[in-house]
Amino acid sequence: FDVVIWMTDGWPLYESRLKGKLHVISKRYTQRIERHNLNLRQHLARLGRKSLSFSKSVELHDKVIGHY
Repeated sequence: FDVVIWMTDGWPLYESRLKGKLHVISKRYTQRIERHNLNLRQHLARLGRKSLSFSKSVELHDKVIGHY
């Protein structure tokens, strides 16, 4: 991957592993990334299992999946 900026929380190991790279330490950014990952997992779950996350119509399904 061509990572430009590394955004992590304050775990000390990250500092030692990312020396010399653009590294931003902030929980604010990691929370955004994790929230996006959660939304992606929830929306893609509708492709695998009908009992938890399902679309009642093809139109709704296309809107949610088309978002990504």
